Amino acid sequence: MAQAPVLTSVHGHVGVITLNKPRKLNAWDREMRDLIVTSLRDFDASADVGAVVMTGAGERAFSAGQDFAEAHNFDAQRAEEWIREWETFYGLLRRLSKPIVMALNGTAAGSAFQVALLGDIRIGHLEVRMGQPEINTGIASITGPWIMKEMLGMSRTIELTLTGRMMEMEECQRIGLVHEVVPRAEVLSRSLAVAESLAAKAPLAMRLDRKWFADMTETGFRQTIEAAIESHRQSYGSGEPARQMEAFMAKRGHSLA
Repeated sequence: MAQAPVLTSVHGHVGVITLNKPRKLNAWDREMRDLIVTSLRDFDASADVGAVVMTGAGERAFSAGQDFAEAHNFDAQRAEEWIREWETFYGLLRRLSKPIVMALNGTAAGSAFQVALLGDIRIGHLEVRMGQPEINTGIASITGPWIMKEMLGMSRTIELTLTGRMMEMEECQRIGLVHEVVPRAEVLSRSLAVAESLAAKAPLAMRLDRKWFADMTETGFRQTIEAAIESHRQSYGSGEPARQMEAFMAKRGHSLA
C-alpha cells in the first residue's frame, strides 16, 4: 500500500507537516501541494496548535521542488492554472496566523527554496543546499526572484537566478537565509523546540505581526503572480521547458516517469 505523500502529526502545541516522497526527493505535484494546503489550514484553525513545522522525509531533500513528471506536459493554459495553485499555497504561507519553522533536513531547490523562504525561521544542517536552479531546466523564474529580492537585494538575486547555482549551508547562513545550523540528527528536535517557544508567545501579537509582514509586501506579491502567469504561459507554450527537462534528466541517467 502506497504511503500518503504528506504526513501530519502534533507534538505538544506544534503541528508538523512532513513531505513524504523521499524516493522522488519529496518533489511535489498538485495532489501533494493540495494536501499541504489542507494541512496548513487545519493547523491554523486548531486551538491546540500554536505553531507549525514543515520538514521532509529521508536524508537527501527537504524537497527538490516541482516534480518534472507533472510539469513536463504543461501547456500555456495548464501553466496559468499551476501559478494560481502556487498563489493559493504561497498566499496561505504568507497569511497563516501562526508562525512557521522550516526544518531543513536536506536540499531545498526551486519552488521548495521559495517555500522555505516563506517560513519564518529556518533550521538546517551543514549538508543542506539551497537555490533557484530553474534556468537549468528551462523554467522561467518569476516568483523566486521576488522572494529572494525581499531578503537578499537585487544583485544577489540576479546572480542566483541566472546562474541557477545551489548555495552551500555556510553561504546560506552567512547571508541570513538560515537562522540555525545544528547536527543533522537534531534538525527536527531543535525545530520543534523553537516552534514550541513561538507557540507560547502572545497569539494576537503573533498574528498581527505576521499579518503586517504580509501586508508590507502584498502589492509585490500580487504583481509577481500576474507576471508569473504571463511568463509561464509564454514559456510553456513555446515547448522549451519540456525540451530542457528531458535533456537535464538524460544527462543524469534518469527518466521523467
